[in-house]
Amino acid sequence: MDYVSALLPPVVMAVFFSGIVAIIIKTQGGPNKAKEDAIVDAALARAEAARQADGTAAH
Repeated sequence: MDYVSALLPPVVMAVFFSGIVAIIIKTQGGPNKAKEDAIVDAALARAEAARQADGTAAH
């Protein structure tokens, strides 16, 4: 029975990790992709505008 208790945590973590990867792959793209991209673009534009207003150069 020691081998069961030794193997259980890695198996549980492998199943959990596989599930997370599957969820990430399934949620890529889809109908919300354009909306998410627009939100990121707007945030980057605000950050760039704030940086230019401060007078600091982008690297």
